[in-house]
Amino acid sequence: MNLKLLSVIGLLIISNTVMTFAWYWHLKPGGASFPLWKMVLISWGIALFEYMFAVPANHFGSEWGIKPFQLKIIQEVITLTVFSVFAIFYLKDDFNWNYVFSFICILGAVFFAFRK
Repeated sequence: MNLKLLSVIGLLIISNTVMTFAWYWHLKPGGASFPLWKMVLISWGIALFEYMFAVPANHFGSEWGIKPFQLKIIQEVITLTVFSVFAIFYLKDDFNWNYVFSFICILGAVFFAFRK
């Protein structure tokens, strides 16, 4: 794996971590008791930082020869991975074998997206 691809992946990991928090922070058991409009404004404030990483990741990725479909597939795998960690450790949700098999199917998509 080359440094350019690793840079894109790193930016997408940061982007997805921020966005996952923006979308799901309020679901924590015993968490936010704000009115919905405040949750939306807080989430928008958090999401602003997500764009500071997602846009460069996609721009550089495209500039460096990663096709748009490939960028999207990479992003989806990162999103599911980040969300899984977030759901297990922050939201205290259970992880089961159905999710493992679902992720294996998505990894198949990565294989086919990058197949020559």
